[in-house]
Amino acid sequence: MHPLVSLAKRAVEEYVRHGHVIDPPEDPTPQMREKAGVFVSLKKDGQLRGCIGTFAPTTASVAEEIIKNAIAAATQDPRFAPVEEEELESITYSVDVLSEPEPVTDPKELDPKLYGVIVVKGLQKGLLLPDLEGVDTVDEQLRIAKMKAGISPLDEECEIYRFRVKRYH
Repeated sequence: MHPLVSLAKRAVEEYVRHGHVIDPPEDPTPQMREKAGVFVSLKKDGQLRGCIGTFAPTTASVAEEIIKNAIAAATQDPRFAPVEEEELESITYSVDVLSEPEPVTDPKELDPKLYGVIVVKGLQKGLLLPDLEGVDTVDEQLRIAKMKAGISPLDEECEIYRFRVKRYH
């Protein structure tokens, strides 16, 4: 298991079992010391069980970002009830570390397998990670991101950003 994934798993298990937020590793990998947005996804029996993340860093390091977002994915994703201790053995984890988002002026610059998207209109923001099962076209990717942001899918007037991820399982 990759060290970033192992950290997410340890954070969730410690929090669900004992209500305790772990500290970042004393000897973090160089990647854990970086600053970046991070998404943590939890799956159970191949189905999404929780996913929370940040598209820009909100903490001092990737390690802290993983701990915070892993616990939030397990306990605060509004689509799911909090993860219970009995479920921990059947949960798999993935960690996506995001590149710096870059503005897109033409949808031809997008590729749903390669880039995630962020759509912004005023205070409304929606993000969709890349390479998701069932999301095969730019139109579908933008439609879902707009829906997550509460922006009408027909609304052309929004800013679009793309980003890459390094995904760890």
